[in-house]
Amino acid sequence: MDNSQYFYRTAIFTRENKQVALVDINNPENTTPLDQWIGVVVSLADGKHSIQELIDYMIGRYQQAPDNLEKTIHSVIERLQEGKIIQLSDKATELPYYLASPIEELDREKALELIKQDGYIQH
Repeated sequence: MDNSQYFYRTAIFTRENKQVALVDINNPENTTPLDQWIGVVVSLADGKHSIQELIDYMIGRYQQAPDNLEKTIHSVIERLQEGKIIQLSDKATELPYYLASPIEELDREKALELIKQDGYIQH
């Protein structure tokens, strides 16, 4: 995996109750909780940071980073790509309003209108 690539989410998410989950904007009570590692990657997938920056950030969260940290992050990203929740790009990517922040920070009506305009299909 090329660590210079940028990663960005393609799914709407929530951070409610300190739990990262995917959420259906049409039915916000319908959530799919994510395990901790996957949740961290989804919540940080803003399109403005590279995989290497993610790795460096995660290393900084440990006094002694696990030996397999980079491999684990690559595995998480690959799984999220397969599920069409994360995409990679060679350059920074600006996310649309409805993907840029957790649902609880969005104006839901504005988000729904922009989704309709963009033809976004929730994954």
